[in-house]
Amino acid sequence: MRTLADSIGVRRVGIVATCGLIAAAAALVLTAMSSGAQGGSRPGPAGHSANAAKPAGQAGGHATGTTSGPAARSASGPAARSASGPAARTTAAPGTRTALAAARHRAGRPRAAAAPAYFHTLPPGAKLPSDAQCATWVRARPLPENKGVNRRYDRTAGQHVGRDFFSGDTWQANRLIAPRIDGDFTGTTPEILRWAACKWGIDQDIVFAQAAVESWWRQTTKGDWETSGCPPGHGPGVDGVPGQCPQSWGILQNRYPQEESSWPGIATSTAMNADTAYAIWRTCFDGYETWLNTVQRGATYRKGDAWGCVGRWFAGRWRTTPALQYIAKVKQYLREKIWTTPDFQQP
Repeated sequence: MRTLADSIGVRRVGIVATCGLIAAAAALVLTAMSSGAQGGSRPGPAGHSANAAKPAGQAGGHATGTTSGPAARSASGPAARSASGPAARTTAAPGTRTALAAARHRAGRPRAAAAPAYFHTLPPGAKLPSDAQCATWVRARPLPENKGVNRRYDRTAGQHVGRDFFSGDTWQANRLIAPRIDGDFTGTTPEILRWAACKWGIDQDIVFAQAAVESWWRQTTKGDWETSGCPPGHGPGVDGVPGQCPQSWGILQNRYPQEESSWPGIATSTAMNADTAYAIWRTCFDGYETWLNTVQRGATYRKGDAWGCVGRWFAGRWRTTPALQYIAKVKQYLREKIWTTPDFQQP
């Protein structure tokens, strides 16, 4: 028979046991709540998800499989986390976080996809790209050297020309065109020609074809040998022809007597040579060479005639027979894409 003390002792044991059970249950609840807060509401270190304890790259982490492994970590590291903030981390899906971080990463690098694959002719009076913009675009799509003889000239930049470079043209030529001439680019020969096409808004295949007609893309080419009109340091006989000197120089055969303030760049720099040549083409194309209607001509000069301005480069006249013959030759080389043929390659 139990005494009163025995009954009280049993109750105490029961109470203690009950309290222990309650405490244990409470601890389990707190542990579960803590785990849920850490695993379900935000990613862990370096962009991991709640399943980050799984080995990197293991299948099954997410249905999309976009945030597992090293690639996801590098794409959504500290920069991505600090940019999006805690609120974004708690609401954005893992795949979205990775895509946004990758997009930010790519935005900081030059990409070929952002650069034009081909430069077309821009209309008269168009806003033209800057030297620097064209350089960025061209270098985003690098081309190998195919004229080894040009290397020294391709690595040499040019110079500015005089304020009265365009003699006889309308005032816009010296105000708008001349200040842009500087030959400020270095690269391979095809890159330089693309840069000039971009800068002056002329179809790049016209540039490629015309340079092939003029020099086979060789900056060392000299032509139009005369007894006068010699550039400084190149008097008659100096360049190997007794009693004569070359008036025309370089990849586009720029003529010194008509372009004195572009010397010596038109001889020493491929970029300066092409830059000057297509500045003159643009002056013609924009309608600033009205003097062409005061001399012998085969038609009335007008702006916007790209091929007429190509012919004027050779003949100095507007659509005369020599100009038309020259145009036909350039068009032939363009159709053939002569610069892509095996015989043209001289790296």
